[in-house]
Amino acid sequence: MPSPDRLVILDRDGVINHDSDDYVKSLPEWIPYPTAIDAIARLSRAGWTVAVATNQSGIARGYYDEMALAEMHSELNRLVKEAGGTVAHIAWCPHGPNDGCHCRKPLPGLLDEIRVALGMESLVGSWMVGDSLRDLQAGETVGAHSVLVRSGKGEPTIAKHPELAAPSSATLVFDDLAAFVDWLLKEKE
Repeated sequence: MPSPDRLVILDRDGVINHDSDDYVKSLPEWIPYPTAIDAIARLSRAGWTVAVATNQSGIARGYYDEMALAEMHSELNRLVKEAGGTVAHIAWCPHGPNDGCHCRKPLPGLLDEIRVALGMESLVGSWMVGDSLRDLQAGETVGAHSVLVRSGKGEPTIAKHPELAAPSSATLVFDDLAAFVDWLLKEKE
């Protein structure tokens, strides 16, 4: 069972791969940041557990189906494995914003799924890395440290919520996932 303080939970679109206002609907549209794949592998090789929590409302909207999503996640797992790492679990929400589910971030359902899948009692002290306020809010509900990346929708999130990047903020801000991993491995090893 992983220790919460050695667990990093990642949002997907904008953190691991390029995001799109038109949704990432197919494997050819799923374009990972090369530095993100390497960062996940470096974390894994250093003994950290990495999981993914991703809202995928494009399924509810009919833009793509679960098979297309599975292809993207299979490719993510393949690339990370090829780089020498592992993704322990991928939790995803197929619902739209008005479906009333418990899993769509900012609600903690996806993080609870990760906790159960990994056999953990708590996520307090884990790390939640995202590019939107709802990612950080989901992490806060389970006691995770908040990390905002400027990639994806990170810059617009900071523009809309400048307090997140204030020196007094508990949220750590990094240019991208690779910069966070550089810091984490230096700071916590």
